[in-house]
Amino acid sequence: MTLDTPCPFGERRYNAWNEHVKTRYGGRVQKVSVQAGFTCPNRDGLLGKGGCTFCNNDGFTPGYLDTQQTITEQISAGLNFLRRRYPNTQRYMAYFQSYSNTYGEFERLRACYDEALAHPDISGLAIGTRPDCLPDVVLDYLAELSRHHIIELEIGIESCNDAVLARVNRGHDFACSVDAIQRAAARGLEVTAHLLLGLPGESVDSMLDGARQLSNLPIHALKLHQLQVVRGTLLARDWRRDPESVPLLGEDECIGLLADFIERLAPHILLQRVGSEVPPSQKLAPEWNVRLSELAPRISAELTKRGSWQGCRYQPTH
Repeated sequence: MTLDTPCPFGERRYNAWNEHVKTRYGGRVQKVSVQAGFTCPNRDGLLGKGGCTFCNNDGFTPGYLDTQQTITEQISAGLNFLRRRYPNTQRYMAYFQSYSNTYGEFERLRACYDEALAHPDISGLAIGTRPDCLPDVVLDYLAELSRHHIIELEIGIESCNDAVLARVNRGHDFACSVDAIQRAAARGLEVTAHLLLGLPGESVDSMLDGARQLSNLPIHALKLHQLQVVRGTLLARDWRRDPESVPLLGEDECIGLLADFIERLAPHILLQRVGSEVPPSQKLAPEWNVRLSELAPRISAELTKRGSWQGCRYQPTH
């Protein structure tokens, strides 16, 4: 695909996940967040303590969640909230979002997944996890569930640069992500990868090379997030001590980088998110704040201004 090729994605200029699911399932598919009390191996001492330097899940946890409730009760409460906010939703998925939701004894994992799927209004699962927490027995079970339910496996890659992963205390390298994605895809599972742009030690070249590396993997969708400094994190501690040690993307710089990245991303990969939003009470930096509802149109406008779109600079590797 070159700049001489007409844009295949209309005004959006990229392959949007929302449009895909509306076509595939006949309408909006909404995720209902639940918490099952899982943790991560770089929090509980298996790999380390403290977690990733940028991570505080309070910044991404919906206000309707009450962790004292059962999974079934959390789903019902979430549905009550979401039905008012998104009345045209056709299907709902239980979203195991916080921490690593494939990390634990298999029988406990299976019980949590089965309880969520037993809710009469739930059509599937979205399961967020790390690439080093995906044993074959879990992947096999998710593949079995996918025969009758929507199953989306969300794997946090965060960076394709090993030095950056080590610097943010991620606890795994990029090869681990490649292995997990390939093993999941080999079982027919649809993988959504998470990538965090702007981590300390990352360069523009390494981030754009991430588009090339991810395009060569069997991923179904991608969530892009821009780095933000969130209260209660090790990154926030470092930023308070020395803001220069945590360089952050400016607003226009971020829009430009996202457009550059999307131009180099394989056109078949669905973009589920093009940024993230942290509640003002949790966010320390950067000072600029663009709502997600504003960010996507800004990126589309930038791509339109350039006369470009997702994949127009993608170069397949044979």
